[in-house]
Amino acid sequence: MVRHLDVLPPAPGYGRDSVAEIFTSAAASLGVPGFANTLALPAARRICVVLVDGLGKALLKQRGGHAPFLRRSMENSRTLSSAFPSTTASALATFGTGLAPGSHGLAGYDVLDPDQDKVVNQLGGWDAGVDPLRWQPNPTVFERVAAELPVVTVSLPRFAESGLTRAALRGGSFVPATSGHARTLAAAQALSEHERVLVYLYFNELDKAGHRHGCASAEWGNALEEVDSHLRRLAGQLPADTLLLLTADHGMLDVAAGQRYDYSQDPALVAGVRHTGGEPRMVHLYLAPDAGDRHREQLAEAWQAAFGKYAWVLERDEAIAHGLYGEVQPSVLPRIGDLMIAAREPIALYDTRRVPPHALEVVGQHGSLTRAERDVPLLVLGSTVGKPGKAGRNQGRRKRP
Repeated sequence: MVRHLDVLPPAPGYGRDSVAEIFTSAAASLGVPGFANTLALPAARRICVVLVDGLGKALLKQRGGHAPFLRRSMENSRTLSSAFPSTTASALATFGTGLAPGSHGLAGYDVLDPDQDKVVNQLGGWDAGVDPLRWQPNPTVFERVAAELPVVTVSLPRFAESGLTRAALRGGSFVPATSGHARTLAAAQALSEHERVLVYLYFNELDKAGHRHGCASAEWGNALEEVDSHLRRLAGQLPADTLLLLTADHGMLDVAAGQRYDYSQDPALVAGVRHTGGEPRMVHLYLAPDAGDRHREQLAEAWQAAFGKYAWVLERDEAIAHGLYGEVQPSVLPRIGDLMIAAREPIALYDTRRVPPHALEVVGQHGSLTRAERDVPLLVLGSTVGKPGKAGRNQGRRKRP
């Protein structure tokens, strides 16, 4: 049965132009052996990669008036693709490992843990029965780079030992800083203290504003102005031979209250479904063990009838064959839903049997395959490669210890 698969967007450009190539290309640019500079970054001795959670390329274009500094870098910017699903857990794991989700295993916001037969969260509420190092056993880019030169993560204190950090962003040192201003100061200090260094700087304020108020809101614009101000200040403090880059994990779009649906109220849409997972714009449906091919086809037909005008209805094998997850390891396969519903239009789909009522209040959403959600920018915000740093010649010429 054809379910709009003929118009399914192309798979993320894993290995070419996705978020998987940012840190690996940065490592190659720094001269660390074993990495390919796929994004053709200029050689540098210091690189700071800034990740602004939720800053899609389309949003930056639309709301660029709130970001005059970032807007000046848009002319020569590149567009990269997020991971699939276009959600923070999957994208940051792709970012941190250089691997597609089918290899690193963080296949969604929350997914089935087949060993426990339960759905587990992979963002902020890791299950006690899930060991991050077993769930994602591949070495991270940070671990590999840290064997050659310093790696510094600057982020909020609560992320220092989070499950996601331990799974996908482990390696090097972690500098906790609460305010945006404190984080940019810490990043500037890390750059000036080392002859060669990779710095990762994380901002989550924009994503929070979008979820709560929407990305068309005044609050989102205010948050973008704050980020723009912080990064303008950081760009003015770069020591010599430094490259300052900005990217994001995903974009976002707003979903009106009347377009947020509780699909659990329709028995046909949950018939034979043992678990539901994913997130509102990319639902995973895990069938009962005794459900056969015919039942899966009937469930797909029910979803097609209910939401086929607004979403792609994908069987797991179809999603994998299309390359959405990259190469899928056997251990990762059961974490992916037997059936997936990926929103095409601005709708959100909820199972209120397992999510709290306030989940339906979320305005800004992401997770699916639309360009608004998957296209992210790669901007060069500043470069002192081959020049004395703007923060002063002494900072760029510190003596080796």
